[in-house]
Amino acid sequence: MAGSNLNQMLYYISGGQRSGKSRYAQELALQLSSSPVYLATSRAWDDDHRQRIARHVADRDARWTTMEEEKHLSRLDLTGRTVVVDCVTLWLTNFFTDTEYQVNQALALAQQEFDLLLQQDCTLLFISNEIGMGLHAPTEAGRKFTDLQGWMNQYIAARADKAIFMVSGLPLTIK
Repeated sequence: MAGSNLNQMLYYISGGQRSGKSRYAQELALQLSSSPVYLATSRAWDDDHRQRIARHVADRDARWTTMEEEKHLSRLDLTGRTVVVDCVTLWLTNFFTDTEYQVNQALALAQQEFDLLLQQDCTLLFISNEIGMGLHAPTEAGRKFTDLQGWMNQYIAARADKAIFMVSGLPLTIK
């Protein structure tokens, strides 16, 4: 389970691209808190990505506090907050590229950071992609990242209090 803190809760929300993960997580966060946090983990890789980030920020109303952190989520004080972490895939990409595609090193760093974050007394809603359910990645880096993503997803899901798999916009509770 998420940890020994009585008020802490860990939700794991996964699914494919455009499965409704973010919408579901945001709706759930607003049910849990009148002032949730949206924690964005993405780097702005190019202009298209910057526009996508701006669109996501514009989609949220004044109830939300937006925070950005590429890797070191535990450095933020999230005590007592309800936090949507969007998303594990982009967060892992930062570790993966910074370790020059070293899967084991990236996984160890991400797990260490995740464990540090779980020490905070907050409610976390982690959004992640299930990228291993599609076509086999054609590149070595793609195959390595798919493995990294799958292992980290298992790591988070094993610790989650609740796990939801999104299919075509519909939530399927798996834990």
